[in-house]
Amino acid sequence: MRFSIAIISALLLASHISAGKTEPKQLQIGVKARNPDPNCVKSKDGDKLSMDYTGTLWSTGAQFDTSIGRGPFDFTLGQGQVIKGWDQGLRGMCVGEKRKLTIPSNLAYGERSMGPSIPANSALVFEVELLGINGRGKDEL
Repeated sequence: MRFSIAIISALLLASHISAGKTEPKQLQIGVKARNPDPNCVKSKDGDKLSMDYTGTLWSTGAQFDTSIGRGPFDFTLGQGQVIKGWDQGLRGMCVGEKRKLTIPSNLAYGERSMGPSIPANSALVFEVELLGINGRGKDEL
């Protein structure tokens, strides 16, 4: 009986703690590592970017995807090829820079679920590193 009460108490405490977390309503950009060159080339709309990333659910921290070990992900910035949070959060980046993007659901997949790993209306967190701009890496820019 005491064991059951302890489990119920722990579950209630855990739900209370997670309920106190407020889901992000706007894009949050955290710079984890900067390119030390003050004159580095910054990413802009129309640039082809090469990225490494790891994506997790904001609510649980569960990883749903990563490019690490699979190879970089390439796309053109500002063309709607990726979620809006990426198009907005990756502008002005230099090769070698690392960012943490906390993306509200309306700038991610919104009301659509993306298979079993990303439920509808999910805020997402991405740890990203810019590896190249327009086919040129850190040593070429």
